[in-house]
Amino acid sequence: MNIKSPVFAIVLAVLVLAAPFVLPNYQIFQLTLVMVYAIALLGLNMLTGFNGQISLGHGAFYAIGAYTAAILMDKAGAPYWVTLPAAGLICLVVGFLFGLPALRLEGHYLALATFALGVALPQLLKYKHLEAWTGGVQGIVIMKPDAPFGIPLNPDQWLYFFSLAVLLFMFWLGWNLLRGRIGRAMVAIRDHPIASAAMGIDNPMYKSVTFGISAMFTGVAGAMGAIAIQFVAPDSFSIFLSITLLVGIVIGGLATISGAIYGAFFIQFVPNIADKISKSAPWAIYGVFLIAFMYFMPHGVAGAIRAIRARFAARRVKA
Repeated sequence: MNIKSPVFAIVLAVLVLAAPFVLPNYQIFQLTLVMVYAIALLGLNMLTGFNGQISLGHGAFYAIGAYTAAILMDKAGAPYWVTLPAAGLICLVVGFLFGLPALRLEGHYLALATFALGVALPQLLKYKHLEAWTGGVQGIVIMKPDAPFGIPLNPDQWLYFFSLAVLLFMFWLGWNLLRGRIGRAMVAIRDHPIASAAMGIDNPMYKSVTFGISAMFTGVAGAMGAIAIQFVAPDSFSIFLSITLLVGIVIGGLATISGAIYGAFFIQFVPNIADKISKSAPWAIYGVFLIAFMYFMPHGVAGAIRAIRARFAARRVKA
């Protein structure tokens, strides 16, 4: 079936909408996290895949978004849905400001600077003078929201549909940004910064804006993740989270929008599969999966699907 056909789209929509009614709550929760990670991966892909800036610290923006949601809900009694734009706005500003000095860095040096951010933030969250807000090493526990207006859905089902709505909006926003003037400038800077500057593109400004937009997407994802998991703590946002997000965009496909979905499924489910295969060495099995994906799909899952579609199209033309 052609993945661009209306029939495929209808079947996919039916499966997505029916899933929370036929799956157990834990699997609904897992699919909700897939949507959370997909938003974060789209944000990181904008920065790394479309703009060519390497980040090893995006877990920090995810943490900022998560703590923004947790603090607003726990300390200020804010509705859960209010925390998403708040987290996005804060991360947009922080990402833009971080991007300004980072403009002096390129390649590996920028990667190390973002790596430092990812390493430092969990320690800052444990700082004793911030414990009144962050909860220190104990973190913050929040409540999972119930469905509004008496809608007959349990909290996991409602959060699934809420996350789906946010996912569709963020992907629509990302698609429009990447297909518009900003997206074309991102790609031009990635492919040839000297030529883009000669064409009148303000490279420093666009790179900072891209950093801010990328952080905004990741911050919204962090807020959604905090609401879904109902708990935030500094150790949940170690540097391993940043590396996992980078793995997700590479596996899914750099400089692709759909790759964020494929990468999210990989980072959510492959570690669980590896753990089921081997309880004693799950990360060894995970490494085997990672190597296999890179060997058989060097351009990511999205690239492999694109190549298969092109091959079938070529056969149809010959026929």
